[in-house]
Amino acid sequence: MARGWESKSVEEQQAAASTPIELKQQLTREQLDQKRQRDALLLSRKHISQQLEAAQNPHHRQMLAMALAALDEQLARLG
Repeated sequence: MARGWESKSVEEQQAAASTPIELKQQLTREQLDQKRQRDALLLSRKHISQQLEAAQNPHHRQMLAMALAALDEQLARLG
């Protein structure tokens, strides 16, 4: 009985794995570029946020806050 559940799980995983590939093929080159740019900005934002939490120097914190604001502005422009 456990084998039946196991094979169904594998089938579901395979079906789920094939879905993103189909979606990627439907995106235009411009949409893919925008997605990559957005992902890079989000990653940078996360990194700067972590640095801001750990920063002690007020000048460094101010610089990081300005960088965070600039990233937020870029993300807003991307939509």
